[in-house]
Amino acid sequence: MVAAILAGIATGSGAQDTAVLSGPISAQDHLSATQVFALADNARGQGDFSTAETAYRALTQDRDIEVRTEARFRLGMMLADDLKRYSDAALEFRRILDDKPGAGRVRLELARMQAMLGNMAGARKELRAAQAAGLPSAVEQLVRFYSRALNARKPLGGSIEIALAPDSNINRATRSNTLGTVIGDFTLDDDARAKSGVGLDLQGQGYLRVGIERGTDLLIRASTDATLYRDADFNDVTVALQAGPQYAWDGNQLTFSFGPARRWYGGKLFSTTLGGGVSWQNPIGKRGQLRLDGNIAHVSNKRNALQTADDFTVSASFDRAFSARFGGGVQVFGFRESARDAGYSLSMGGSSAYLFRELGRTTLVGTLGYSHLEADERLFLYPERRIENRYSASIAATLRALHLGSFAPLVRLKWERNRSTIEIYDYRRVVAEFGVTSAF
Repeated sequence: MVAAILAGIATGSGAQDTAVLSGPISAQDHLSATQVFALADNARGQGDFSTAETAYRALTQDRDIEVRTEARFRLGMMLADDLKRYSDAALEFRRILDDKPGAGRVRLELARMQAMLGNMAGARKELRAAQAAGLPSAVEQLVRFYSRALNARKPLGGSIEIALAPDSNINRATRSNTLGTVIGDFTLDDDARAKSGVGLDLQGQGYLRVGIERGTDLLIRASTDATLYRDADFNDVTVALQAGPQYAWDGNQLTFSFGPARRWYGGKLFSTTLGGGVSWQNPIGKRGQLRLDGNIAHVSNKRNALQTADDFTVSASFDRAFSARFGGGVQVFGFRESARDAGYSLSMGGSSAYLFRELGRTTLVGTLGYSHLEADERLFLYPERRIENRYSASIAATLRALHLGSFAPLVRLKWERNRSTIEIYDYRRVVAEFGVTSAF
């Protein structure tokens, strides 16, 4: 269905996005670009995809950008429609957009590839960018139909990110040698103070989508988030499994989820969680998307029973494409933790904002965040009630020019500052991450 829709889009907009083929290529046989295109198209028509791919890739080295663009587009379409190599096709479309961000037809094809790979958020992002760049009215109608067609989604997929992470404060601890209490200052041992180190960050998620009826799926998701160090006492690993129905209609998406999670710290079980939530996504105009989330969970703390609590979270986020290469979003959230001991019960609220910009074959993303936390009561040991203000910032770059298959290098720098009335929670942290990211 998605392929048929894009064929309709091609009819409506192909004339303005197809290059005029002319000029020689750097080949030993001195064939013109037109002749090589004819050879490649004929080979593709006869099912000789190996010869066609070789010819198209030769044309991607041409001096004329229009020839390179047309070659990559035809190659991408063959990889997608004939060979079902969606990830490879997405790379070709992305290379075109690096040079020509306003190529609406190409961005729509990239959105289609994201959808076929199961990356619905990426697909919707590309659709918003395509509309921000401007499309003929007839094509916009097809795009709205295509947005709804994203409901025909890939049944199995996921993503993975692996990074080395030098960290100035791996345990988010104070640098102070002492801890002030109502009975005097305690001397902190080395493990209770800030420690630096180099960790291995692993983040992954996978999903299985089972169709129930038109517009309704059962979505099962598994995820893990792990940070591993040479000193295993600071290893932090979380594993979660969630399942629930997902409904889609007129561009809206409503997802219910429920399931368990477990966290290990230092190789020992730290907490178990059982909870669920609901998420609603709704398009706002041609370029924006609104998302509302609510979650409730019971967290059983295995280290300190007084910290066992019921957690409640609500959040709202809005994303918008300003142009084909520039966009951003904001989020606000509220969090309530009702623990067995009022000293551990707390309320928190905050906001964050991000901007992304595509520069050639590099995508830059910058974020800023702020949150405020207050405990219900003072813990007996500490002289003051816990009150905190946390500030964070990060900048990340995905270097698509250095990709290996579907994996692209990722560089990220993060900064955190937590100001707390309780010394042990007052910390600074700087993290640099060097890794790779991919969707499958």
